Amino acid sequence: MPIAHITTMKGALSEEQKRELHRRFADLMVEIEGKGNEELRKYVILSITEVEPVNISIGGRAASKEFVERMAG
Repeated sequence: MPIAHITTMKGALSEEQKRELHRRFADLMVEIEGKGNEELRKYVILSITEVEPVNISIGGRAASKEFVERMAG
């Protein structure tokens, strides 16, 4: 049973992007671990945790809401 956990900054991913990430991760695990066996799909687990930008630093500097907005495009 593949289990993955992704941590990202709050606001970096839209709801649509999260749905796509869940779908594509499951597709990838079915292809790689399941060798194409669709039965594996129902056991693929992906957890996405969002943290406030102030709790993440990049290059030693705390991220900002503005940084997240620029990155999210």
